Amino acid sequence: MATKWNLDPTHSEITFKVKHMMISNVKGSFRTFNAEIEADDDTFKNAKTTATIQTDSVFTNNTDRDNHLKSAEFFDAEAHPTITFESQALNDEITGNLTINGITKPITLEVDFGGINKDPWGNTKAGFSFEGKINRKDFGLNWNAALEAGGVMVSDDVKVAGELQFVKQA
Repeated sequence: MATKWNLDPTHSEITFKVKHMMISNVKGSFRTFNAEIEADDDTFKNAKTTATIQTDSVFTNNTDRDNHLKSAEFFDAEAHPTITFESQALNDEITGNLTINGITKPITLEVDFGGINKDPWGNTKAGFSFEGKINRKDFGLNWNAALEAGGVMVSDDVKVAGELQFVKQA
């Protein structure tokens, strides 16, 4: 029987970086998300992973930019309130289906399993870090603007990363 691991949101984060004006990166995060893992054992080798991110929780420390990202030009948070990820296997990398804007594509992320430990209250916790890259245009995030000196305002490539901690369910 599979063991369920639930996300510990107070010790987890999902972030992204995208090149802006071809000269620097803008970093953002999603403040509201959930994930769970079903694993046969503590190696997590054939674990089933699901995650749901609330698109209107996008945060870049700039209200105007956040509102633009929530608009129909990007995430269209009203029509597509969630981003989802589902995978059937977890190893040094995880390949699964990512859905943004109602468009589902397979992606592969590098995963670092941080290990398992017990917290002072007796909870068994597992930690993972992940990173990868997606092309935003694959998911219909097409908005851009040309720059006077050449190039574009927002890169197509988006780096995604996360630190996730899970609690083993009894």
